[in-house]
Amino acid sequence: MSQHDSLFFPGTRMLRAVLLAILALPMLASSASALSSPNIPLDSPVYSYLEKLAGFGLVQSDVAGIKPFSRAEAARLLLEAEWALEAGGGSGDPAFARSIMEELRRKIPREAALYTEPDKASAVDVNPLSSARIRYVYLDGKPRSYERPVHDPGNDGVFGIGSGLRPANPYPSPIQQHGTEGTPLMENNEGIIYRDGHNAELRFSAEAHVKSVASALVEPQLSYSRGGDGATVKLVKGYLKLGGGGLELEVGRDANWLGLGNRGTVTLTNNAENFDLVKLSSPEPIQLKYIGAIKYTFIGSRFDATVTNGVERRPWFLGAKLSVKPVDIFELGINLGKEFGGPGVNNSFGDYVRGIVGGTSADNTNNLAGVEMRLRLPFLRNTEIYGEFSGEDSASFWPIVESYVAGFFIPRLTAGGRDDLRFEFFKGNNILYTSGTFPEGYLYKGMPIGHSQGGAVIEFYLRYSHWFSARNNLALEFYRTDRGHEGRVKVDAAGNFDPNGVMQAIEKKHAGRISWTLPVHGDLDMNLLYGIEKVENVDLRSGNDRTNQLFKAELRYRY
Repeated sequence: MSQHDSLFFPGTRMLRAVLLAILALPMLASSASALSSPNIPLDSPVYSYLEKLAGFGLVQSDVAGIKPFSRAEAARLLLEAEWALEAGGGSGDPAFARSIMEELRRKIPREAALYTEPDKASAVDVNPLSSARIRYVYLDGKPRSYERPVHDPGNDGVFGIGSGLRPANPYPSPIQQHGTEGTPLMENNEGIIYRDGHNAELRFSAEAHVKSVASALVEPQLSYSRGGDGATVKLVKGYLKLGGGGLELEVGRDANWLGLGNRGTVTLTNNAENFDLVKLSSPEPIQLKYIGAIKYTFIGSRFDATVTNGVERRPWFLGAKLSVKPVDIFELGINLGKEFGGPGVNNSFGDYVRGIVGGTSADNTNNLAGVEMRLRLPFLRNTEIYGEFSGEDSASFWPIVESYVAGFFIPRLTAGGRDDLRFEFFKGNNILYTSGTFPEGYLYKGMPIGHSQGGAVIEFYLRYSHWFSARNNLALEFYRTDRGHEGRVKVDAAGNFDPNGVMQAIEKKHAGRISWTLPVHGDLDMNLLYGIEKVENVDLRSGNDRTNQLFKAELRYRY
């Protein structure tokens, strides 16, 4: 965001609305029949199965803007699809739809069996190997750096129209962007970075349940990188959950995704490393009279200490989301991400209050907030169109420093439903994820916690997939990414701002990936992926071109 927050930040009213909803909804939610369950990994095929069932018209109550789904929520949607199919509903190939439901039951056997009868849950249930994944990655390439001085022109309009809501060229020197891509051709990977050469990774999850009221999961990872730190062991996920249904408390380390985008969202994704958190949420929708179905989440964390340009910061993090479905075909969401407080900023009571409820030019906060919408079109084979608008600042109430995600998804490109197509567009503001209060920006351990491509980006993404069966899927992806098209400045040979240097070039990336998932034996599946990209003007340096390639092979057990 810009180096100073203005007085009327759009996230202020959004935050108040979300907080009031979170305080009120538990009183309206009944947990008598709730089933506590672990979350489904964000890269699990379960999400594709549920999208496909929605494309058949068998699932209508899904809320897509808050992830991960709990396994109980996936079971609820599975039962909804089964009941709809038995009642003669839906369209497309019913045999294919039924095979997807059977595969879903294999992925979530406990929740599918207990969802309608949670009182039958065992007093204590321990599963030492609920899922596992072994992955090999060979990378021929290097990640792009997001380090870059960028000019903030000011003179903002709203929704890309008009000007003058903020003074033109408000800052005498460029703003510094920070961060890294992580791994070429492997975004949204929970901060795991693969190095040039051979990489291997093994992770598994163990879980435990206490009747229907509590669940716990641990997911350690053993990794090896020939060009990195060698062999390492870390806990990528580990949490305790209490409750379920309309009210759940989660404490531990986990991944989250706030937004409707598939390749990325502006506010929060699993691109960066999972951070420790306390989360209050409704894993299943709450039905409210006159309003419709509502889901919410409220995430609190604290980031690691960082030193950027000699300045130490360790802010608190607040993420919040409210999603509303007044009718089955329409979803509306409000996103909020906020860094505030910690060492190096004014932590007086007044600044904490201003940092929590809104921004000024002297507070201790870095804010990002937005709205999003999703519309399902039953007359077009349940095609979905969706979009997100987010701002990191405002002037005279109007949101500025704007970024966008927009796209469409055709779940039944062919009548039978075995082909689907997705298109997604992302435009990141030239000062997206930057901050004067927190110089590292909207990052965690060097990577954006929102969209993986960072700021000053325009990207077009296209994905086509064909389903030979529920477990045999071939997908083709293409994306074109331009970075640095706005806010260019002159730099020296090291990339630092120099008014007598050379103008930054526009970095252009053309990339393609092919992915094939197929069954091996029993609950064991294989996924193979090959990707290649041509990057021109790497790190915004003219003539600095590079080709990256990546090959991935993995085996999954109930993942």
